[in-house]
Amino acid sequence: MICRKCDEQSAQIAIDYIRRGKVVVLPTDTVYGFSGIVDGRHYSYHTDAKIRELKGRDEGKPFIQLISSPEDLKKYTRDVVPDSLLSKWPGPLTIIVHTFLKGEKGPFTTNAFRCPGDEWLRKVIAGCGAPIYSTSVNRSGEPVLDNIAQIKHEFKSVELIVDDGDKKGGIPSTIVKVEEDGSVSVVRQGAVKVS
Repeated sequence: MICRKCDEQSAQIAIDYIRRGKVVVLPTDTVYGFSGIVDGRHYSYHTDAKIRELKGRDEGKPFIQLISSPEDLKKYTRDVVPDSLLSKWPGPLTIIVHTFLKGEKGPFTTNAFRCPGDEWLRKVIAGCGAPIYSTSVNRSGEPVLDNIAQIKHEFKSVELIVDDGDKKGGIPSTIVKVEEDGSVSVVRQGAVKVS
């Protein structure tokens, strides 16, 4: 199915698909992204594996998780994220933090989170009731697709594509990592300048 982002029901349609464990293509504030719900306590759809299959992506490389508000980050980490970074949310900044399972003291792993600048997308995430994965629409190692006609042609098997026109010149998010000692390192400079 293809719907336009400007359609009145587009957010609810996206929510319905994602909550049923489907992988969809959504416009973000940077580029088009494959999205699917992050597994939680009450469901296990393994949408990350479905996205990897679509992209032909290496098993070990994790996906960014989109959250609907900056405050949501506190649910997943005890890391102290500097206000100078949090002030850039919502926006095209991805923050890698140490995450934990509720009630555990460790071992920790790392996950990348982003609160996107697009209000429509934040509404979709909030409606899903959980973070959603996001990764650029392309085959692994190939250029990111920014033309909606190409996306529709290349990924016909995706059950929902939300059309927001072409995203020519879209710049990916900047990625930073909060280190164990609390310092911050820049992994990738992107749409937001971080020094």
